[in-house]
Amino acid sequence: MRMTQLLGSTLRDTPAGAESPGYQLLLRGAFVRQLGQGIFSFLPLGWRVKERVEEILRQEMDAVGGAEVLLPLVHPAEVWRRSGRYDAIGPELVRFSDRRTRPHVLALTHEEIVATLAASEVQSWRQLPRFVYQIQLKFRDDPRPRGGLVRLREFTMKDGYTLDRDPAGLDEQYARIHGAYVEIFRRCGLPVVAVSADVGMMGGYEAHEFMYLTPIGEDTIVLCDRCGYAQNRQVATAATLQPGAEDPVPMERVETPGADTIERLTAVMGIPAERTAKALFMATSDGRMVLAVVRGDMQLNETKLAGAVRAAELRPMTPEEIDAIGAVPGYGSPVGVGTQALVVVDELVARSPNLVAGANEAGYHLRNVNVGRDFQADVVADLAAVEAGQPCVQCGAPLRTERAVETGNIFKLGTRYAALGATYLGEDGEEKPIVMGSYGIGVDRLIACVAEECHDERGMVWPASIAPFSVHLCALGDEGLGASDAVVQALESAGLDVLVDDRGERAGVQFADAELVGCPVQVTVSKRSIAAGGVEAKLRADPGREPEIVPVAALAAWVAPHVGGRTRRMRPYR
Repeated sequence: MRMTQLLGSTLRDTPAGAESPGYQLLLRGAFVRQLGQGIFSFLPLGWRVKERVEEILRQEMDAVGGAEVLLPLVHPAEVWRRSGRYDAIGPELVRFSDRRTRPHVLALTHEEIVATLAASEVQSWRQLPRFVYQIQLKFRDDPRPRGGLVRLREFTMKDGYTLDRDPAGLDEQYARIHGAYVEIFRRCGLPVVAVSADVGMMGGYEAHEFMYLTPIGEDTIVLCDRCGYAQNRQVATAATLQPGAEDPVPMERVETPGADTIERLTAVMGIPAERTAKALFMATSDGRMVLAVVRGDMQLNETKLAGAVRAAELRPMTPEEIDAIGAVPGYGSPVGVGTQALVVVDELVARSPNLVAGANEAGYHLRNVNVGRDFQADVVADLAAVEAGQPCVQCGAPLRTERAVETGNIFKLGTRYAALGATYLGEDGEEKPIVMGSYGIGVDRLIACVAEECHDERGMVWPASIAPFSVHLCALGDEGLGASDAVVQALESAGLDVLVDDRGERAGVQFADAELVGCPVQVTVSKRSIAAGGVEAKLRADPGREPEIVPVAALAAWVAPHVGGRTRRMRPYR
């Protein structure tokens, strides 16, 4: 392909609002352009990268028994109502009515549709197991699109679904697909860590996420370097802390003017934060008021709290709601609060004697508050977010935390979607629920993460497996342009794909753009190289190395080892 055929120009300056290096380079290299918040166009170079990634996805999914399908983007709302997710999911699920006022949704994911297909297409145990997947556009009205392709509203997803007779069959397919995911990310040149995760809106009983560690990540993962413990902070636990043994002493009201934060409270009273109890006021999507209590030196994990109260979503209470339950912001606690609030207490608070808590009166706190004596907990659960340095729950070594981007996920859904008729007749003639699994990879997000991982100060350094072209050919001057056709023919006849810079730009511009685009091999043909007996060839990944003069007849053989055997039409894998 010639650069004069491409739509989109490289940019010398970093566009405003592009914060991360990878996103900056995707814009500067003319891979993508933003149309609206979380909505992007893929230009020719970006589209070729996307095609390469999708081909790897197809190869690896086919290798573990997947059959590709294409499912609708628009779903009748009734299907989502039957699963219970129509009302459980918030405004990120786009709801609309057609011209006949029939309600529909834009698909976030396709569990309901696969379960509906299973209900009509699977009758007997002999038709199981099955594994289908698709690569398809989806839409999620995310309130915080950010990071270029990292968090989109319109995005391409590889989503797969397994159908099994029983949990043992699901375990087998889950393990195979887990292995395929490891291979996908390896082939795309992206280092990831697999961590245990919350099942979230998907439902089910087990999930793993494949995380790329990066400062731009919105997720936090908890890791142990000694034993390999790895979990999303949403579900991570630390070893149980044992507070010092004390006999309960009488509760007393103390004046604490201006102490409406834990920091101010500890300064006023001269106590450490671990001697305090912090109240947080949350409301569930079904209208329940929740008063959560954690120790003052810890943070509330909202995912754990949602699980403890079986809530689909949580939001902060309004000041009016806090007042209605008899509490005071900044000085709140469960002591004296009416029965309108569900009191949920962290396990460590429940074991800790004589804490300082709010008096539900501005300017006052209570000393020596004890759970069970001074107030009753409706629920006691692990509510605290794990912090770096806490002891590992498995081996006791200090934990560390890292920011990360979730690039893929896998879920054991179990029989969560059998309510849509996904059943089969077993060998015994009895009707049984189909056991499902769900498996996703965000194609655009994967590309964004590779861009963050594989670049230098000059531009992209694409892994050969997903680079837009194997070779970037700079044709300098009339002599270079005249000789370029023979060079392209020699490479393409060997199955190698070539991007030719035929714009007639000066050498410095062509070289800068070649490094910005980041194809694995850079070849220059010019009057000087022709006089030296061939072309100048160099590797993008080794910019400091001097180019080699390679005869045109030997060029394809020189290039091939550096592009991993990749050809224009990618060869079957396995």
